[in-house]
Amino acid sequence: MIANEEIIIRLLAAAVLGGLVGYERERNNQPAGLRTHIILVVGAALAMVLSVNLAIAFRAIAPNGDPARLAAQVISGIGFLGVGAIIRYGPNVKGLTTATSMWSMAIVGLAVGLGYYLAAAFTTGLLMVTLIAINFVEKRFIRHLVLSQIIITTVDKREMLNKIREIIERHAVLQPALSIRKDLHNKRSKIALQFRLRDGHTVDGLIEELTGLDGIRSINLE
Repeated sequence: MIANEEIIIRLLAAAVLGGLVGYERERNNQPAGLRTHIILVVGAALAMVLSVNLAIAFRAIAPNGDPARLAAQVISGIGFLGVGAIIRYGPNVKGLTTATSMWSMAIVGLAVGLGYYLAAAFTTGLLMVTLIAINFVEKRFIRHLVLSQIIITTVDKREMLNKIREIIERHAVLQPALSIRKDLHNKRSKIALQFRLRDGHTVDGLIEELTGLDGIRSINLE
């Protein structure tokens, strides 16, 4: 049997490891952040501890008891939480990385619950390096290849679309997709455009120039 003192140590270790990845996700404004990852990993660790202790406690009654059965339910059940972390924004889908990090951290929690501290710590460190390093690589080399959508609310004037297109084309390559919705009552238009940033240009620069355009009421980047 795993003693109560050892269980507490494992739960604390799970909270620390879950907090590391959760902090990185929280800092990047992801749907599942610090609290979610801590609760997830601690719960998975406790499930693993209980699974082992139950198998030992009822060995006389059920000698063929499987200590991995409860853990297996954690791995399959985490998929429901992962779906909740995935959100669709226009043409893009966000939250896939967070969903996979939650699934991986659930297994880290199981490893901690079983007492594999080194493997759990190494996996957490590897996930941290992946999340931080790949984020840097994406911003530096890949971000300009990503298709983005911008939704702009403006006063309803005929020349506004041309002005907006001119500004965006200085920073990005516009895609053929275009959507315009007119609010005749409030005399406003909602324009949706898709684009890919040009090399050397940033979203911040694009937004800054658009906000300086007279008649812009709101800008939403997806």
